[in-house]
Amino acid sequence: MSKKPLRPCKHAGCSALTRDGWCPAHKPKYRRGSSAEYHRLYLLPIWTDKLRPEQLLREPFCRECARQYPPGDPRHRTRATVVDHIVPHRGDWNLFVDPANHQSLCKFHHDQKTMRERTEYPKKRGRPVQEDGA
Repeated sequence: MSKKPLRPCKHAGCSALTRDGWCPAHKPKYRRGSSAEYHRLYLLPIWTDKLRPEQLLREPFCRECARQYPPGDPRHRTRATVVDHIVPHRGDWNLFVDPANHQSLCKFHHDQKTMRERTEYPKKRGRPVQEDGA
């Protein structure tokens, strides 16, 4: 079995040779964490070919933009690009595939909701959340 060729580290200015893209000194520390266990569900054909497209056809505009902005405002009808789970499924198959648990959002509102959920979830589990500047 052949090995990958050695290449320079992807970190700007680092000339260390590696087969993995990053040298040990510059390897990114971010890990997906617990969501890695169920993130693969988004690659399944039932999501990519059925549930996601059906939701975006059923509700083509961002639900949150429609709620926040008055009908005369052009932002009221912002095209949705993300299908969000109203109640985070965290790997629960029934919540994942339930169309009643799906909503169409623009990327901005989906990212806002996701960050809000990430900061609230550890609190619900009794874990402290680190504040900025601590």
